[in-house]
Amino acid sequence: MRKRHVTAAVTAAALLVLAAGCGAEQDPEPASSGPSRPATSTPPPAPPTAPTTGATPTPASTTASPSPSSPSPSGTPDGGAREALRRGDTGDAVRALQERLDRLGYWVGESDGTYGLLTEQAVYALQKAAGLRPDGIVGAKTRAALDDGKRPDARSTDGHLAEVDLDRQLLMIVDDGEVSRIFNTSTGTFEHYTYQGETYLADTPRGRWTIDWQVDGWRDGPLGRLYRPKYFQEQGIAIHGYTSVPPYPASHGCVRVTLPAMDWLWAQDVLPKKTQVWVY
Repeated sequence: MRKRHVTAAVTAAALLVLAAGCGAEQDPEPASSGPSRPATSTPPPAPPTAPTTGATPTPASTTASPSPSSPSPSGTPDGGAREALRRGDTGDAVRALQERLDRLGYWVGESDGTYGLLTEQAVYALQKAAGLRPDGIVGAKTRAALDDGKRPDARSTDGHLAEVDLDRQLLMIVDDGEVSRIFNTSTGTFEHYTYQGETYLADTPRGRWTIDWQVDGWRDGPLGRLYRPKYFQEQGIAIHGYTSVPPYPASHGCVRVTLPAMDWLWAQDVLPKKTQVWVY
């Protein structure tokens, strides 16, 4: 937290407080923590509009490596077209969908034949990568994107790092220029808010950063709680788990993923300290 017209000592103390949290969340769930940075006039990315997700996460599991050439799932014919799949559906068509998403690199947790929160998150990510409206429903256009093997491209060309695409609201794990895992994410709203009498901008700062601090558990910050945060920016911005990860910007600056996704990132040691984080 950086306030204007304060002494260096006060500023340093504020930054220490901010290190205990990051951008607070904008929806009715328990807020994640602290202010990001003072208001500026930089234009925001244009977020897609879609309904929020608020369901309880399901357990995560380790998934297979991506293979874009894998076959797509089949569905039930309906007037010459396959029926749409959505949250709450079950069966072989859902399992095939999950397996296809997994092979393409979209993190879906366990392929269990139940279209739950994590499958919906993976579909959001696919839809964003394909330039579709992220509604979490696998209809004709989303199936076409799935059949075509739509995947986002990385900007980096070497090394292991995380990339955060603000325009598409995607978090990608990248190895030597190849995207290995793709997550739906929710970043800063780019709206102004007030904290302790000061006005701040809820932005996720663009740039090239490094994970330099992490907390293996819940972290209580000035405005709420973060789950297993990995901090990559000096103003307290982190990649962390949260109970709600809609397919559009909803935080005060942090990079949200689901609680199971954050557990997987820790369990697989995907984002150890010193990992670079590119935000663009």
